[in-house]
Amino acid sequence: MKEFWDNKYSANEYVYGEEPNDYFKYALDTFLPSGKLLLPAEGEGRNAVYAARKGLKVVAFDQSIEGKKKAIKLAGKAGVKIDYRVGELPDLQLTGETFTAAALIYAHFIPQLRSEYHRLIGKLIKPEGLIIVEGFSKEHIEYQDKYPNIGGPRNIEMLYTMEMIRNDFDDFEPVESSEGELELSEGSSHIGIGNVIRFIGRKVK
Repeated sequence: MKEFWDNKYSANEYVYGEEPNDYFKYALDTFLPSGKLLLPAEGEGRNAVYAARKGLKVVAFDQSIEGKKKAIKLAGKAGVKIDYRVGELPDLQLTGETFTAAALIYAHFIPQLRSEYHRLIGKLIKPEGLIIVEGFSKEHIEYQDKYPNIGGPRNIEMLYTMEMIRNDFDDFEPVESSEGELELSEGSSHIGIGNVIRFIGRKVK
């Protein structure tokens, strides 16, 4: 997967665009005026840069060095700084750090690691902190042939159900959640109609 993402992010264009994801932007504008934010699988940095522009302290990571290069370039263009790390979650020495929130925006981990990674991320969030999720649902697999540029994993086991999200983040009380069709227009790699899950939870334990 690292090679796949390095190849994808080596393009000159920002493949998901330079603007933040709409739901991410809404969640920050509505629920997170300040604090420290963790962004797993952050890719080319569009969400990290938006958060930094709002004054949040941002720690982002991805397995792709090419993603980091693009993110640092985008941050420089915006006049902000982000702490961007490259590697897999267990190797990043985040234990001991605490975050006001974490956002998983189309962060689809392989099935063997998904629950482990989600729970590790949940443990890094302080009490009353937020988890923000937007990702493709298992229903999305039916949309990919009709909308070939919509993106998302072709492996249905990497797609989400709302039950998965709530089980993985069972220390979080739902603030809002939804599932259904969504028209995406994010760069060249999220174009068309897909089926997504959106979830915001507040940590209660």
